[in-house]
Amino acid sequence: MKKQVLALAVLALATSAAFAQANDTLAKIKASGSVTMGVRDSSGALAYTIGDGKYVGFHTEMSERILADIQKQLGLPKLDIKRQLVTSQNRIPLVQNGTVDLECGSTTNNLTRQKDVSFAVTTYVEEVRIAVKADSGISSIKDLNGKTVATTTGTTSVQTLRKNERAQGIDFKEVMGKDHADSFLLLESGRADAFVMDGQILAGNISKSKNPAGFKIVGEPLSIEPIACMVRKDDPAFLKAVDDSIKRQIADGSLAKLYDKWFMQPIPPTNTKVGLPMSEATKAAWANPNNRPMEDFNKK
Repeated sequence: MKKQVLALAVLALATSAAFAQANDTLAKIKASGSVTMGVRDSSGALAYTIGDGKYVGFHTEMSERILADIQKQLGLPKLDIKRQLVTSQNRIPLVQNGTVDLECGSTTNNLTRQKDVSFAVTTYVEEVRIAVKADSGISSIKDLNGKTVATTTGTTSVQTLRKNERAQGIDFKEVMGKDHADSFLLLESGRADAFVMDGQILAGNISKSKNPAGFKIVGEPLSIEPIACMVRKDDPAFLKAVDDSIKRQIADGSLAKLYDKWFMQPIPPTNTKVGLPMSEATKAAWANPNNRPMEDFNKK
């Protein structure tokens, strides 16, 4: 009987240790010498691919710097960074189940998502806008009546459009792209009259298109959305390590230089620039680092 009790106690301790390890990302990284970052392939200048398995962008490079700081914090001579492509549909589940340790792409921090994951401090404040062909005659929400509007599966942009008070009485058809590049292709090919998405994603896709002058971003902002890195929920030590690195990058000016590199200078693969100056909202978020959700930004 005593042996059974002892065996059960040992099993309970082992299970408890395994559970603690699963919820302690820093311990997992230190033990394995590796970490997995989620990457995006078409999230504008924030995060995209230039082919051959190479992922770049403002948030991608920021994420690499975060992991370099964590490597230093843990005293690891080497850190193997694995890159896992994620989409709008699977990014949250892959963070939740531990496949991805850190995701810095184009994810909006909102109250619903905070139930599933934890968000680091805001690093980019986005405005949801409307992209159209320059000769479309569409200049505002009211012009979308009877039109076809594209957005990306797994995002909240069209719901945001429908909830906008200016959209009351407006009837439009919705089509979904599997990713942002696919959604832009719907607009470019004429299968959609408009593409509703984060302004920088729209600007990035336009800048990389065959005829950038053939498109424009119109209308008033549909919403203001704080974009932030995601980590697993209930892992405060890892979240603090991520936040500390971001705050360090803000304080020493390196994050501002990174913004200039990806938004104001020519970027690969086409060597064109997005030309999107840092917004006052993003400056304010950096001046007072916080992880306030989208709902706080859009209070009337």
